[in-house]
Amino acid sequence: MGEKREDLAEKIACLKDWIDKSDNIVFFGGAGVSTESGIPDFRSVDGLYNQQYDYPPETIISHSFYQRNPKEFFRFYKNKMLFPNAKPNAAHLALAKLEKEGKLKAVITQNIDGLHQAAGSREVLELHGSVHRNFCTRCGKFYTLEQILAMDGVPRCECGGIIKPDVVLYEEGLDQQTLEKAVFYISQADILIVGGTSLTVYPAAGLIDYYRGDKLVLINRDVTPMDSRADLVLGGKIGEIFSELEK
Repeated sequence: MGEKREDLAEKIACLKDWIDKSDNIVFFGGAGVSTESGIPDFRSVDGLYNQQYDYPPETIISHSFYQRNPKEFFRFYKNKMLFPNAKPNAAHLALAKLEKEGKLKAVITQNIDGLHQAAGSREVLELHGSVHRNFCTRCGKFYTLEQILAMDGVPRCECGGIIKPDVVLYEEGLDQQTLEKAVFYISQADILIVGGTSLTVYPAAGLIDYYRGDKLVLINRDVTPMDSRADLVLGGKIGEIFSELEK
């Protein structure tokens, strides 16, 4: 659901002006930031999905399912949630550049793919963890994504324990420290840019309530429940919009 070119151009010019005048921007992003890097939202069920799995994605990546059926959990996880060849897109690169220029204070992300760091962002708060960190549940030994991909079936440590990705599953709580940091950055921000998220997954969506400024920007392909609260709403693909900002 894009917007009319003239309207969008006008809004991009406005956002550009805000960014030029600010050195306290915070970005909060969801799955839509990664889709342009070829990473599908695991919740978007495709035709193949129904033939391959007996349970909906939310069930498979829940804590209780992981404990009950680790084999099926890891089959889904490796097929649907790991994209080792994905590269940062225009949005990731633009955000890293804004941080380098001293304008962007933090990226808060619901994604687990590490693409913000790959683009060069330093202050990245990963609300849902990262596929690049994996720990043995028995001895705590660290494993990389590459090591996990090289293992068949349920990944096991040399001590025999299961290696669990440092990813927040359904039924698990978010890391308190990361949440508190996110709240701090958002509450202090001059501009809050929210992109690529439908703002329906809590507690992450509730973070917007901590923003106290008057420059809440929403960039998303579809309408969100927060559109009426935003000071600027840009409908379109986030990578394309950030590319326009760079011009």
